[in-house]
Amino acid sequence: MNEEQRLQSVQVKGPEPDRKVEKDYSKYFQSVYMPPSLKDAKKRGKEQVSYHKDFSIDEEFRNMGVGRKFYIRTYGCQMNEHDTEVMAGIFMELGYKPTDTAQDADVILLNTCAIRENAENKVFGELGHLKQLKTENPDLLLGVCGCMSQEESVVSKILKTYSHVDLIFGTHNIHRLPNILHEAYMSKEMVVEVWSKEGDVIENLPKSRLRKTKAWVNIMYGCDKFCTYCIVPYTRGKERSRRPEDIISEVRHLAAQGYKEIMLLGQNVNAYGKDIEDLNYRLGDLMDDLRHIDIPRIRFTTSHPRDFDDHLIEVLAKKGNLVEHIHLPVQSGSNDILKIMARKYTREHFLELVAKIRAAIPDVSLSTDIIVGYPNETEEQFEETLSLYREVGFEMAYTYIYSPREGTPAAKMKDNVPLEVKKDRLQRLNAVVNELSFEALKPYEGQVVEVLVEGESKRNPDVLAGYTRKNKLVNFRGPKSAIGQLVNVQITEVKSWSMNGEMVEVVNLEVKV
Repeated sequence: MNEEQRLQSVQVKGPEPDRKVEKDYSKYFQSVYMPPSLKDAKKRGKEQVSYHKDFSIDEEFRNMGVGRKFYIRTYGCQMNEHDTEVMAGIFMELGYKPTDTAQDADVILLNTCAIRENAENKVFGELGHLKQLKTENPDLLLGVCGCMSQEESVVSKILKTYSHVDLIFGTHNIHRLPNILHEAYMSKEMVVEVWSKEGDVIENLPKSRLRKTKAWVNIMYGCDKFCTYCIVPYTRGKERSRRPEDIISEVRHLAAQGYKEIMLLGQNVNAYGKDIEDLNYRLGDLMDDLRHIDIPRIRFTTSHPRDFDDHLIEVLAKKGNLVEHIHLPVQSGSNDILKIMARKYTREHFLELVAKIRAAIPDVSLSTDIIVGYPNETEEQFEETLSLYREVGFEMAYTYIYSPREGTPAAKMKDNVPLEVKKDRLQRLNAVVNELSFEALKPYEGQVVEVLVEGESKRNPDVLAGYTRKNKLVNFRGPKSAIGQLVNVQITEVKSWSMNGEMVEVVNLEVKV
């Protein structure tokens, strides 16, 4: 550990067996944290990203996990799921074995999400439940990682209330997991290692893929957009793009392993490449290169309307293995609310972008994110969101009631829309979402669709489930050998959010996406 890293790592000491934590935590956080600050974060410069391709497990840690099991519970987005795959890969390199139950584990990690208060409350509730396991097994290591760990207030609460936690580390410290585990074992102290340092990209990290059909591939990290409601720029840091050759190599390797679908991940995925000053290469260029790899489907999430350029649209229109589904979060249909959110586009700009996409890809399926009940949102402004949703013709949406997140600019605004009004607006919005979803699925009835079979249905093990290129859920009966394969399914019934069908062998029928 170099001097900079040492200063950004802290161990909280206390007597055994009931550790007492000092009440004044500020001295720990001075070196560990850069508290969320919009003013400071917006000063992010163009400092060069450091790339590290030499990740390896130190020999002194190589057999640390032999005879031990690990369990990771993941909250939040696909980025968190992918982080879990990386941590699982590191655990297995250390000799640990995975387990499906916390009761059977020697190390438990909660990989956390900070995007909404409800997500944090779930984690705190789980920490309370896990105290009994720690009491029964004092050798158990209990850790908290992920986005919540990047928030000073969260770590303060853990130090004060959950002293049975053994280790806390942040989103920039995943590659340090062997060292952090070693410190936790050797010191018998609470280990807190959360870096506010940004700008590094670590390659060659081991991964234990959660799925065998679809794979997530990070192409960039962080976000520089600073929407007023969002904590991500503070918990995930500045935008940092991976080098294209590393991404292409990873996708080629996954294709060789038989994966059928790749999801490219980034907090603001279509800002890819903006930070690589020595290379004029953006998401459209990357997608164009990946288009030539022998893998059936490639998609990406999550995009921002401000960075959706004409070249990307031109490339997506070439189709092939580039699917006809785009997730394009709009958040609101009101210019006034979009301005308060600091989205930096207008309703008119968004509609113009949609028109460009539809002109190039007439059969495109669009989905979105929407927040209702934002501070100062009037009934008229909410109605603008409803009208935008219909005008665009979104086929699916993730909808949310606004709740303030500590550390964001919006948290300082007066949350002046009553909860009953927020709930009413959400219900009315969801009615429109359900209506348009059903309308989008209705034409599929009687048609044959290509389905990538993911596994058994969650509700019925005798039924298989998978998705079309446009990300439509299809349930059907078929042999278990179809799991992981692309099959043709004739749709027999359409519901609001899914379709039922029958697997067919006929391949010369018109197949819809």
